[in-house]
Amino acid sequence: MEVTTVAMIGGAGFVGRHICYRLAAEGYRVRVATRDRERAKDRLIFLPTVEVETVNVHDPRELAAFAHGADALMNLVGVLHEGRGNASFQAAHVELAAKAVSACREAGVRRLLHMSALQASPDGPSRYLRSKGEAEAIVRASGLAWTMFRPSVVFGNGDSFLNLFAQLLRFMPVVFLACPNARFQPVFVEDVAAAFTRSLVEPESAGKSCDLCGPKVYRLRELIEFVGAVTGRRRPVVGLNDTLSYWQAFAMEWMPVKLMTRDNFRSMQVDSVCECEFPFGIEPAALEAIAPAYLAQRTPRQRYQRMRSRARRD
Repeated sequence: MEVTTVAMIGGAGFVGRHICYRLAAEGYRVRVATRDRERAKDRLIFLPTVEVETVNVHDPRELAAFAHGADALMNLVGVLHEGRGNASFQAAHVELAAKAVSACREAGVRRLLHMSALQASPDGPSRYLRSKGEAEAIVRASGLAWTMFRPSVVFGNGDSFLNLFAQLLRFMPVVFLACPNARFQPVFVEDVAAAFTRSLVEPESAGKSCDLCGPKVYRLRELIEFVGAVTGRRRPVVGLNDTLSYWQAFAMEWMPVKLMTRDNFRSMQVDSVCECEFPFGIEPAALEAIAPAYLAQRTPRQRYQRMRSRARRD
């Protein structure tokens, strides 16, 4: 099944943008559905084979019309927090997965690539993981030529993971850290994009789930300490026990910007790690080889160098 045109929902997000870049570089035509076309255009307009369309992906008729004419549909939509402008896990993960399957059937699209999450399961400890697991079941039962991708936490320039830690360390003299021993196996966003793109030309990937993990496992405390060392903002880290972690998450739910919720706390009760090889022969990049290049731009020295450059004094 040759794929030349890819329709993407969630393509304007962090991971989606990198997949767009990779697809465009390899000559695919890409159509991206978004609620905010102007904002997405700013990120994707310079890609000559990428079109951005305003689509209400939760409307089955609009979604089917959007998918029409594509050879494959990628569903990259996901939310980490419910409420405050975000759709519910049920709407964003479960219901949208069902609508994506229906849109493929109605539009005659046989290939479906679906973004899930490591440790997703209908029996998972959090609503996030359970909703992702329910979505997986819908995709598996679709009868389409589907491929599932289940990444651990994804890092890269512009991520909301390591960059969030770097921002917090600017203002916190001491870090009181919930779930300090939660384990992650961060995966580079470019490797995720490569896996999605490679699967389009690998017929044997149909009907398979691919766990995506980087080469090394870290505890959350270690990641905070790594970011502090790279940015020059080393801070004492006080690990909280489960009880205090739960109540910290509860308190953070009331903040204007949700940094953590009780559902996140429950998700971190299972390790986001895997032991399988990265698919398609891709060698995953190490966090230490990638992250310093973009995290270091947050240091005072780097900001000073940028100001000198702007003033044309370097």
